[in-house]
Amino acid sequence: MDCQSAIVAAYAKDQEAFVARPASVLKHARSRGMNVIHVQVGFRPNFPEIGSRNLLFSAIKSSPQYQKMFQGAAAEIHPALAPEPDDIVITKHRVSAFLGTDLEMILRAKEIDTLVLYGIATSGVVLSTLVEAADLDYRLAVISDCCGDLDPEVHACLVDKVFPRRATILTAAELIAASS
Repeated sequence: MDCQSAIVAAYAKDQEAFVARPASVLKHARSRGMNVIHVQVGFRPNFPEIGSRNLLFSAIKSSPQYQKMFQGAAAEIHPALAPEPDDIVITKHRVSAFLGTDLEMILRAKEIDTLVLYGIATSGVVLSTLVEAADLDYRLAVISDCCGDLDPEVHACLVDKVFPRRATILTAAELIAASS
């Protein structure tokens, strides 16, 4: 989720090492016939989806520098994680992958009841999507080393203390080993 080029560049200290882990997870998932759904954040020209009361996103609307993160190649999913023809891409306009998207409809139509989540930021899209998915009764796993946050302490608190109440926490290597 939100593994777009500009977001990866802003959040991952070592981009190459970071994208290698989710790339290995994607390769493994596809080889096992799992559904792959990419979630990206995006907006229409002039950002009509963003209102002034939304503190997080209004900062984007008011900053030409932040707006560049959601335009052109910077807004695309990182090339190492790029969707393949059978993958599904969801574009969201808020933090959660569910709010205002057709994600839940797609999951129901495909009879998916288990989600494996990862993305940037741990305290943003991962947290929001995890909480909503748990409330919708999905079985959940979070790949901790495929998540990133600007604050390493917040990331650690979430994956070590908050997420385990709602999900199984695994590393990329543990997920691959468990489903091999």
